[in-house]
Amino acid sequence: MSTSASSSGKAAWREPTKEDKPPKDADLPEAWAFLKVGVEHIMTRLHLGMSYSYYILLYTAIYDFCTASRPTAGHGATRGGASLQGSELYKSLHVFLSNHCKRLREESDTLSDHELLKFYAKEWDRYTTGATYVNKLFNYLNKHWVKREKEEGRKEVYTVYTLALVAWKNNFFNHFANQGGVSRLTQAILRQIEHQRNGEVVDSGLLKQVIESYVSLGIDQGDYQRANLDVYKEHFQTPFLAATRQYYKNESSLYVVANSVSDYMKKAEDRLDEEAQRVTLYLNDSTRKDLKETCERVLVSDHAELLWDEFQALLDADRLKDLTRMYALLSRIPTGLEPLRRQFEEHVKRAGLAAVQRVLPAAGAVNEAGKAEVLDPKSYIEALLEVHGKFGEVVDGPFRAELGFNASLDKACRDFCNTNAACTSPTKSPELLASYCDQMLRKSNKDLDGESVENALNQAMIIFRYIDDKDVFQKFYQKKLALRLIGQLSASDDSESSMITKLKELSGFEYTNKLTRMFTDMNLSRDLTEKFKEKERNRAASSDIDFTAMILGANFWPIVPAPTNYAVPREIQSTYDAFTKYHSEVHSGRKLTWLWHVMKAELRTTYLPQKYIFMTNAYQMAILCQFNENDSLSLQDLLSGTQLQESVLNAQLGLLVKAKILLQDGNNYDLNLNFKSKKLKVNLNQPVKSEQKAEATEVLAAVDEDRKFVYQATIVRLMKARKTMKHQALIQEVTAQISTKFTPKVSEIKKAIDLLLDKEYLERDEGQKDSYSYLA
Repeated sequence: MSTSASSSGKAAWREPTKEDKPPKDADLPEAWAFLKVGVEHIMTRLHLGMSYSYYILLYTAIYDFCTASRPTAGHGATRGGASLQGSELYKSLHVFLSNHCKRLREESDTLSDHELLKFYAKEWDRYTTGATYVNKLFNYLNKHWVKREKEEGRKEVYTVYTLALVAWKNNFFNHFANQGGVSRLTQAILRQIEHQRNGEVVDSGLLKQVIESYVSLGIDQGDYQRANLDVYKEHFQTPFLAATRQYYKNESSLYVVANSVSDYMKKAEDRLDEEAQRVTLYLNDSTRKDLKETCERVLVSDHAELLWDEFQALLDADRLKDLTRMYALLSRIPTGLEPLRRQFEEHVKRAGLAAVQRVLPAAGAVNEAGKAEVLDPKSYIEALLEVHGKFGEVVDGPFRAELGFNASLDKACRDFCNTNAACTSPTKSPELLASYCDQMLRKSNKDLDGESVENALNQAMIIFRYIDDKDVFQKFYQKKLALRLIGQLSASDDSESSMITKLKELSGFEYTNKLTRMFTDMNLSRDLTEKFKEKERNRAASSDIDFTAMILGANFWPIVPAPTNYAVPREIQSTYDAFTKYHSEVHSGRKLTWLWHVMKAELRTTYLPQKYIFMTNAYQMAILCQFNENDSLSLQDLLSGTQLQESVLNAQLGLLVKAKILLQDGNNYDLNLNFKSKKLKVNLNQPVKSEQKAEATEVLAAVDEDRKFVYQATIVRLMKARKTMKHQALIQEVTAQISTKFTPKVSEIKKAIDLLLDKEYLERDEGQKDSYSYLA
């Protein structure tokens, strides 16, 4: 408010002076005549300014009238020696404000939509600004008379500013309301919003100003300081939401007929963003939730089936942007994503099965050696990883790593990783994964550096999480690790340790305990061998044989003696005896069992012009050593000299003949004195196919044996804790606990229960035949 009168001269009025101020004891007509001029100026011509002295005159006149000592009856009775004339003054102000608002509505009757909004906003701004100053002017009335009336429970009495709002609402705002219909003022707002939705430019600031008046007119009878949204919701929000619902129902119905689903999703996304922005521009924030739900219901829920039907086509075409948009839309509504999760799971499963099918060897295919093609573990695992990686990116990208889609991906991967065209048995995937890890960790894998191997092992752990029979993987991995360590075929001890650490993190200490102990044995063996060599060097008649032993703990290594006798060649007999004696001295009471079938040897030739080194196994060494004294031997001679089983001997003789080290003539074998090779080191230690098959059979047999103990141990542990359990509950608990290690079979659980009953760990309850009790 200006503190001096305007000099513009545009308004024909004179600012009252002290001479115009009524006396202290003036009656209501005289006092109000003076006050009305000032109030009217504030309410209609405040832009012309008002001097501070005039403002004080008005304030003093109000004070004088309210505190004047004059006898009154009824509601203005004397209290505390003073007569408050607040009631008459309050009523006069109320009448003035009401008449002022009635004049405004008369001016608005002929205005069109936009002109009406402009007029309403302009007058509302002028009115509320004036009411603010009038409220300060009547501060004494508010603090004393209004306050006292409120304390006495008169709810119809308001502070002066609130009185002004009530007058506006009753005499101007309510005038726009059609009986039983939408307010004319609200209709004007809604038409402007519709124009904006249709792409036309509207004055958002004007709409905001008018809509905010709806909020201001919500007067809470209990607390005038608190916002009451009843007027806003009744007169604006309810019809606004209804208009919004109808607008988008009509638009979306027409749009989906004439456009693609992809285009509709873009349209719906844009519309939802526009409505969210609309709240920020000019709506009350309380509308945000209801507006969002209304738009989502019309734009998304009502067309959800259309989107669901399009989902498969988007997956097939890898249209990631459209998938992102579809997820964003359907995630807004309850159960909107559930059909997508189911479709996604089936799609990933089909993709995984197809990927495996592509890497399978063709029926009847043979390799360069003329042997039947077998599935390459690397190709198999990489096919599984490719599918997981591709759809993992879809989950992390378009589907925002949502838990439901992650669960669908996991379930699909678990299905196709365990059941596919390559898995002729449930144990095949774990076996192939172990073989893949074996390939990655071997020296022969020269394609990858240390970092690449580490990445490959991390990828292998993804498949490890999905395989059901983790105990099968453990057995195969342990077997292959043993062969790498014994044959010194590992590319890196660090990589081997890293792999064990990964397995421990996923499956616990017990799962990797034997693997860790195998590494410990290797270190102890190196120390023991060095001490033995040192002792042998100090002997007068030391051997010229370079000997290295590996002492393996029988409880930790998956290697047992081969079922064949073996005659130690006389060429190494002294070394054999010396080490056996040394071991007994160092480890008194321990039994030393020689595992000849995994031993390796290097033999130097002396019978050929060119000096070759034959890299052999122990069986081949025993055979060739027989030819140190004879160039030709019969099969019977070799059986007698080596003590090998005939089947084992024949398999190794076949390899030596194939390599042309020996020449066969019926049951006689001659040393090939004309042997030639381009390589000075000739590797004769080739795997025997029958031995490879036996190895797999042996591993699976060990798995089955271990599972029997797992079943029994789990049952005993549960019964010891519970004391009594019903049959079905016990089956379910055992299944739940074992399923993290392998897929349990109910029939095997029942066998374990029967076995424990026979061993008297359990007994059947006499009263309840389907219950068991634990026998301590």
